Amino acid sequence: MTEGINDLFRLDGKVAIVTGASSGLGVAFAQALAEAGADVALGARRVERLAETAALVEGAGRRALSVATDVADPESCRALVKAAMDEFGRVDILVNNAGVGTAVPATAEKPEQFREVIDINLNGCYWMAQACGRVMGKGSSIINISSVLGITTAGLPQAAYAASKAGLIGLTRDLAQQWTGRKGIRVNAIAPGFFASEMTEQYPPGYLEKQQERIPMARKGDPRELAATVVYLASDAAGYVTGQTLPVDGGMTIT
Repeated sequence: MTEGINDLFRLDGKVAIVTGASSGLGVAFAQALAEAGADVALGARRVERLAETAALVEGAGRRALSVATDVADPESCRALVKAAMDEFGRVDILVNNAGVGTAVPATAEKPEQFREVIDINLNGCYWMAQACGRVMGKGSSIINISSVLGITTAGLPQAAYAASKAGLIGLTRDLAQQWTGRKGIRVNAIAPGFFASEMTEQYPPGYLEKQQERIPMARKGDPRELAATVVYLASDAAGYVTGQTLPVDGGMTIT
């Protein structure tokens, strides 16, 4: 029997890894993947906060695994992938979500501040992709969470953050070129606009309201809208999509 169009979006029998799964968008991603049918391995430095995310995954009827993970450490990334393989026997989806943001003027930013952002936001995504790329089979999907700030600017001094997210777009293209044809692994990126997260809580008063003037939709995004995009890119519905960066920004990058 031919699959219906809705079936293309299902992730039944798949195993996903989500980094930065202890709060914010990472929680939304993990829950959505589970609702679509995937078991989920959850990685974060704050492992004690993964219990709530795991409960959401299990509440959707799927299995969850929580692993303390520092994506800036290649060995920690390999340990997360090994734990997922040991528990579930496979890894089909990676959501490279772990990240940090800073807003430091370029003339005042210390080398260690800049390096920390690059280490987590860019290098960490590479170490995770590398570890997953060694075990993933044909039909797998890697989704890198970049940002509209890798494409445009938004009024804050965010050189490290913008550089890391722009670099992630380049990394996405190259890994797709290396792995899609040879390994059957699709690699794409999402460039979110403004969504409620721990990062947006740190913005100056009035900043988000000012930025909404640039957004044709004139509002922040709902995390479920972004999570639905993750499910799409993870699923067979996006089976002919690779090497792309998809802005989910209410139109911000067209203004």
